[in-house]
Amino acid sequence: MSPTTAGPVYEAVARLPLVDHHCHGVVTRDPDLDAFESLITEGAAWPRAGVSPFDTPVGTAVRRHCAPVLGLPRHVPAAAYVARRAELGWREVNRRFVTGAGTRVFCVDTGHTPEPGTTPVELARCAGGTATSYEVVRLEAVAEQVMARGTEPDAYADAVARAAQEAVAGDGVVAVKSVAAYRTGLRLDPDPPSAAEVREAARRWRASGHRRLADPVLVRHLLWTAVELGLPLQLHVGFGDNDIRLHQVDPTHLTDWLHLMSGTIPVLLLHCWPYQRQAAYLAAVFEQVYLDVGLILHHAGPPRSRAILAEALEVAPFRKVLYSSDACGAAEFFLLGALTFREGLGGLLQERVDDELSLKDALRIAAWIGHDNARRVYGLRGRDPEHAVDRLC
Repeated sequence: MSPTTAGPVYEAVARLPLVDHHCHGVVTRDPDLDAFESLITEGAAWPRAGVSPFDTPVGTAVRRHCAPVLGLPRHVPAAAYVARRAELGWREVNRRFVTGAGTRVFCVDTGHTPEPGTTPVELARCAGGTATSYEVVRLEAVAEQVMARGTEPDAYADAVARAAQEAVAGDGVVAVKSVAAYRTGLRLDPDPPSAAEVREAARRWRASGHRRLADPVLVRHLLWTAVELGLPLQLHVGFGDNDIRLHQVDPTHLTDWLHLMSGTIPVLLLHCWPYQRQAAYLAAVFEQVYLDVGLILHHAGPPRSRAILAEALEVAPFRKVLYSSDACGAAEFFLLGALTFREGLGGLLQERVDDELSLKDALRIAAWIGHDNARRVYGLRGRDPEHAVDRLC
């Protein structure tokens, strides 16, 4: 056995209880083959092209690593895999995969609900009696609800501030999130918009009749609203669905904004690929910046997870890197996210023992990234919200 797939660090990471600091709910139905294929791709299913999302690195990983969890042989055909899912039923499927991840804390973005899925409470139940969940409030969803109520442009800024305060006052809320990357990209004027600019932008938005917030002035307003709220702010960076314009979501576009808001709130850069090196640089030079490499680990698959993590850890402070799965819809992604993270980090740190790191240092770094950093940033130590649960799905 290779020394980088065995050893005390590798084995410790394999047992490490995880804090998944950014994830979503999973579906509460039994999807057919077409629906499941849509769940496992960030793009779209392309039936007319004859191309299946199962014929991708993540699709291969589902058939290789998830099939045995359902009692199937490895590399089972896609149709048989989905049929077995339906045979077991979504409750049992969700329980097996979420429990199998070994995650003990979930920070759940509740602002993305393309179809009905589990709440934070229900997700924690899937993981068993010792699991806990918290909520992350998506600011664009808050603003869109304000506009949908028919709020006048002159009242928009105050209404958003009140609605955001009410949203984060809920039990178990530990952070807010912006998806500016999807709406405008990150090449934004770093300065806070004036009251007149916000009123005029709100007027334009209302006149357009569109529900979706996509005005750069109002996106900037939300980023500064987050600063006022005082909670950690999660920002999507890099890889995502085809709403993303990838060249516009390099996190270094945020440099001037980070200078302006320095010393206020933690900023957590999510997923980051292919900009994990740029995100690591920002974490190295700005006190308030943290990062993860998130869902790219299971989309690239176990063979590449070590290399991606190695790039993120080239210059990033070890106390600035967190774990997330960004699992959404398909419960398999909780398992695959944890598996690829453990394989990648465990192998990387084991490889560096006796070269760059002592065994003690490697074990500390693993614990920091797996759970301690998230607990510190989000203030989770000692918290016991109503989301703590004591039963399975």
